[in-house]
Amino acid sequence: MAAAKDKDLNDLFLDTLKDIYFAEKQILKALPKMAKAATSDKLRAAFEKHHGETEGQIERLEQVFELIDKPARGKTCDAIMGILDEGKEIMDEYKGTEALDAGLLAAAQAVEHYEISRYGTLKQWATQLGMKDAVKLLDETLQQEKKTDVSLTALAESAINIAAAA
Repeated sequence: MAAAKDKDLNDLFLDTLKDIYFAEKQILKALPKMAKAATSDKLRAAFEKHHGETEGQIERLEQVFELIDKPARGKTCDAIMGILDEGKEIMDEYKGTEALDAGLLAAAQAVEHYEISRYGTLKQWATQLGMKDAVKLLDETLQQEKKTDVSLTALAESAINIAAAA
């Protein structure tokens, strides 16, 4: 283990990569539960679609680990655990209510925003470190996460939040 003063952007990049790798694996486990809890067919379909995308995102992260010649290993990410715990709490406390889907959507967007911030940072650092291939892989996921966020917002605005307020 390098002494703190010897750590550099490469170390930070690897630590953050491990963090998002762990997060994606946790998200992969949470999405089917969120899909099952959703009462809206559109919301369920969005969660199922994102489950498939998340599998591809994990594969891309594994490619980035390969590019930097490091084993694909996660590092416990307290931030994502907290966000996913909030989602579980919503599923328990709002089960059977009109507000459940709105709560699930909000939880999903918190996850997306966390991912967008992580992938944006990793892409920027990879650019600074001259990792062109990693930049492409990270950007592909970043764009996908942004698209998911936009579609969740559209879903919230068109139906879910309206139903919750009714």
